[in-house]
Amino acid sequence: MTAAAMALDALFADDNVARDAVYTPEGGAPVLVRAVTRRADETTGFGDARILSETTRLDLRLAEIANPRPGDRIEIDGEAFLIQGEPVRDRERLVWTVDLRPA
Repeated sequence: MTAAAMALDALFADDNVARDAVYTPEGGAPVLVRAVTRRADETTGFGDARILSETTRLDLRLAEIANPRPGDRIEIDGEAFLIQGEPVRDRERLVWTVDLRPA
């Protein structure tokens, strides 16, 4: 195991950074996973206008979820979300970042 993978495991195990989530692939069985939530506002330019929108993103470990897809469901603290758009892997191929929308 690489140093990056060990550090990542420590972050996902820390209750101050990550929390439990239930991942359900479309047509599959629910799986308990750890997730790091990021709910930042995003500014998008459109011509001369700037649009501010709330976003919900999650980081998920590749070791727990091999291939998340748009339409898969994630539930955190009783809130249900669907993955929208294509998930993106990090450079080290250890973490998926997924964009979510309310289910």
